[in-house]
Amino acid sequence: MKKGFAWITLLALLIGSGAAYCQTDEQLAEEYFKKEECEKAVTYYEKILKKNFEKRALKNYTSCLIKTKEWDEAEKFFKRQVKSDNLNAAWYLVNWGMLLEAQGKTDGAEKHYAESIEAFGPRVDLYRDLAEEFREMQKTEWAQRTLQRAREVSRNENLYRLEMASVYRELNEPEAMIAELLSYGILFRNTEIVQNMLQDFLKEEKEQAMLEKVLYDKIQKNPNEAFYNELLVWYQVQRKDFYKAFIQERALDKRFKYSGTRIFDLANLALQNKDYENAADMFEYIVKEYPKGQLYPFARRMAISSREEQVKNTYPVKTAEVQKLIGEYQKLLDELGTNPRTLEALRNMAILHAFYLDEKDKAIAILNRAIEAGKTEKEFVDKCKLDLGDIYLLVGEPWEATLLYSQVEKSQKDDVLGYEAKLRNAKLHYYKGDFELSKEVLDILKRATTREIANDANDLSLLIMDNTGLDTSETAMQEYSNVELLLFQNKRGEAIDSLKSLFVKYKDHSLADEILWLKARTYMKLDSNQQALDDLKIMREKYNLDILGDDAVYTMAKLYEEKLNDKAEAMNLYQELLEKYPGSIFVADARKRFRALRGDAIN
Repeated sequence: MKKGFAWITLLALLIGSGAAYCQTDEQLAEEYFKKEECEKAVTYYEKILKKNFEKRALKNYTSCLIKTKEWDEAEKFFKRQVKSDNLNAAWYLVNWGMLLEAQGKTDGAEKHYAESIEAFGPRVDLYRDLAEEFREMQKTEWAQRTLQRAREVSRNENLYRLEMASVYRELNEPEAMIAELLSYGILFRNTEIVQNMLQDFLKEEKEQAMLEKVLYDKIQKNPNEAFYNELLVWYQVQRKDFYKAFIQERALDKRFKYSGTRIFDLANLALQNKDYENAADMFEYIVKEYPKGQLYPFARRMAISSREEQVKNTYPVKTAEVQKLIGEYQKLLDELGTNPRTLEALRNMAILHAFYLDEKDKAIAILNRAIEAGKTEKEFVDKCKLDLGDIYLLVGEPWEATLLYSQVEKSQKDDVLGYEAKLRNAKLHYYKGDFELSKEVLDILKRATTREIANDANDLSLLIMDNTGLDTSETAMQEYSNVELLLFQNKRGEAIDSLKSLFVKYKDHSLADEILWLKARTYMKLDSNQQALDDLKIMREKYNLDILGDDAVYTMAKLYEEKLNDKAEAMNLYQELLEKYPGSIFVADARKRFRALRGDAIN
């Protein structure tokens, strides 16, 4: 038995040694390198490099030489290779320079770096790789010199524009970087690449301001070159400065005869970003400049719609302004008739009558008229049904509301409108106090296709989950959801009174900060800013560690800045937000507002 075991052991050893014997020099070198057995690895790497050049092998070889400090042998090797392998001399010179630098011989290292750049001669295509090698070595200045040499050799200043831009970014030379990217953009007409790189590179506001200044200078010197205008528009849109973007687009529209198409797109973008005033100005520009154009009926309606959003989001909402908007919609319908291009005007009129003039019967009649007029437009009809459902909820008929919401859910299954209908049904369950059913629907909607619906569903689901479970919590949640229904029905005075009672009753409950937050926002909609501020101060002092802590501080700062004209207090609060809530979604805007109040020169 023992003899058998001995033979098996011997056989295993022979197989193992045979496997080792079959390994190539490359495999052995890599194996020793990974094990950090550099004395052994060096021998194999030398054998490999004497036969064929391999960049990775040379890099590992140099790394091992630095670790073993075999300086004399290394010097002989590099001298021999530079002399014998002229084709790859540049790579040997770079690594030789690294070796000398490791010995503290800086002058010798820099001499070899310079020689490596010259070694490529007219082989322009190789300079990019060498520049990348220098960047990996964190020698960005040498990367810049490499790319510059490629331009000199090729007599082509446009060579390697993007690579040079990246190098200048690492060298913290934003002006030179911008110049390289703009030159690339003009040469290759690839605006998207330039935009992406600028977005990645320009992080500081002073750098962004520099880009804006450079673009204005370029536009002034090259008035017929649209590229600079378009890039400036893109930059201003990134900053959500739609007024400045409109000025540029207006100039482009006149110069290049775009017939308002680009301004129409910009206006819609401004509307999406809630810049209602500038959106309205842009749509009105199209109406005025192109009364016979294809965009006229759409721009005409959207101009009124933008003004409507402006009126609805200016607190308190003025009845006279709402009536004026309804008059504008009626003029539009009188001028263009009731057709697919004006159907949305009917919807908007109905919503204004229902929610702002308390004329619910008139609203229902208009919506029924709209449904009849647009019966071939399935999506439009379903939008009107959602509006009708909301109005039935206003008048206290939840069963009619849920019937309409469910019809749209079925009709628009797996579409955005279907998800919207499902969300409204979930809110209806919430208002009625059926929290378990509401949460089941909301948890499905967390995976909705639109971020807005998913976020709304997530927020309400968390509110229910955090404040239900015990009998007392269920009661508090029921009272709170009743107040939310009152607010939906525009019964703000009654809602405020209920919220005051709720806070006294539940000041030690998990809902306390939510009650204060809802009351503060309701006061703001009534333009009762001092009362809103009182509630926000309590949130800041007593509930600052809760989830709405940063919301309270940010909203206070905006009230001091925009309504109470106390810039010093606004700055203090923005600073507090930046320091106490560095992960808040409001940080970027707070920093921008703080700097503007401080008077920083930011364009």
